[in-house]
Amino acid sequence: MNFLAHLHIASHTKTSFTGNFLGDFVKGRPEGKFNADIVQGIQLHRFVDSYTDYHPLTKSLKLLFPSELRRYALIALDMFWDHCLAKHWHHFESSSLERFCHFAEQTIKAECRLETNELPSRFIHVSNQVWKNKWFEHYTLLKNTQFGLEKMSTRSERLAPLAMTGEILEKHYEILLEQFFILYPDVLQKTIEHTQLLVIKKEAR
Repeated sequence: MNFLAHLHIASHTKTSFTGNFLGDFVKGRPEGKFNADIVQGIQLHRFVDSYTDYHPLTKSLKLLFPSELRRYALIALDMFWDHCLAKHWHHFESSSLERFCHFAEQTIKAECRLETNELPSRFIHVSNQVWKNKWFEHYTLLKNTQFGLEKMSTRSERLAPLAMTGEILEKHYEILLEQFFILYPDVLQKTIEHTQLLVIKKEAR
């Protein structure tokens, strides 16, 4: 799952939007680097990534990619899932995607003001770009997901093959979309259950 899905999951688990967004920008143990709510969000982000990456559906869908692109499949699929969520937002929420994005932006800005520890500069830059350029609203078009993958492929020679994964997403679009409606509800439900379990364990201490 990518940024939009992580924020959507944060709203359903009532955990830090900032922490769930920060997951891709923090390496190592987050404890002591940020306040407890943000740390919980980062940990939840990592749970979602792990659960999604090792999900049986994800493993089977990776086989749709040619062998030379398979190592990049998880990145491409994460981007594609955000496209599916944005395009079919009404399937999961009664309010609009635009309204959610505004709420998420204001929530993250408020949480960042309360955080006394320094936040990663790359996170601040990307977050600003997300809201300024309305990334999530543009996710509804597959061509923007493909453009994102192509742009990411220019970051290094190692990532160059990512540019070709957009074609695979388009070729198998219907299959992937069908599987999204199975995968994402499962990820969302398992994450909610995981969060509730953590709360119970914390209260039992």
